[in-house]
Amino acid sequence: MNRFDLPMNATAELTVRELSLADFSRWDDFVLACPQATFFHRAGWKTVIEKAFGHRCTFLYAEAGGRIEGILPLAEVKSLLFGHSLVSLPFCVYAGIAAVSERAYAALDQAAQALAAKLKVEHLEYRALEARHPDWAHKELYVTFRKEILPDVEANMLAIPRKQRAMVRKAIKLGLEGHLDDGIERFFLAYSTSVHRLGTPVFAKKYFRILREVFGKDCDVLTITRGDDLVASVLSFYFRDEVLPYYGGGTDLARETAGNDFMYWDLLRRACERGLKTFDFGRSKLGTGAYDFKKNWGFEPTPLPYEYQLVTATALPDHNPLNPKYQRFIQMWQRMPLWLANTIGPHIVRNLG
Repeated sequence: MNRFDLPMNATAELTVRELSLADFSRWDDFVLACPQATFFHRAGWKTVIEKAFGHRCTFLYAEAGGRIEGILPLAEVKSLLFGHSLVSLPFCVYAGIAAVSERAYAALDQAAQALAAKLKVEHLEYRALEARHPDWAHKELYVTFRKEILPDVEANMLAIPRKQRAMVRKAIKLGLEGHLDDGIERFFLAYSTSVHRLGTPVFAKKYFRILREVFGKDCDVLTITRGDDLVASVLSFYFRDEVLPYYGGGTDLARETAGNDFMYWDLLRRACERGLKTFDFGRSKLGTGAYDFKKNWGFEPTPLPYEYQLVTATALPDHNPLNPKYQRFIQMWQRMPLWLANTIGPHIVRNLG
């Protein structure tokens, strides 16, 4: 039994406070023990978002008698181009309120709405795994893919659907190999090449350096090569008994060699050998190639019920590549030289969240 299984002290007064550096370890202890919390609730995201993007973060926690009962990480994103919002949490696929008592949930929810009103944002957004506000606006755009990792490597290979398994075996025969990188140089080249091909702005290299600095052993880079040639690379997070491949990409060689297929298999194999239990393939938009790719691996989609309280706005924002008005921009971006896209992209994507 851990301390979060103990009965609540209902007589102790509940107070909502803002996270300070001195409370990071208490916050993260709660995150590890709270069933509703995810990797994206970790206190380190405050450091990452502030240092990498310059957005003001307000991480709130509710406590009683010196014991945390709930947390809510928030960041204010303010842009002339993309609007003004308060989000839990930009650049993260899951967040929202994580609490072990209803009173803590209610107190944090009330505090967030009050802050949104004070800041006069267009909307307050919770990227939670569970919808709690039927009267708020919702988007049916994103799903997540999660699957059990079997305890035997070969069993995991056989669990991959036949056609996808054939792609993995093809890559193995072509001699592809995986390597854990200390740095991010090879990762960034593969990642930036891939997103440029898709016509979307790239994150700054600085962002990935900060992720590795802040999360340490819980953030690694797996790079795939054929001989001396770079094929693909993925940056993954680790939380409890889960692995979460989060940013990845491949060079042109990846298409010829089934490099992305091998990359995710090699990550799955390594996770199995470490004794991890869940492979979180992450978020995808409905109707995209990424969605189809994950389905082909035998993963079933689970809807992500993101919630939006409209504060000063009258309608939901629609800042995603599927919006027809962005098609000309995407085509222009794909024609732009990679070096120029990598220079301009970080100034755009920092405000998308």
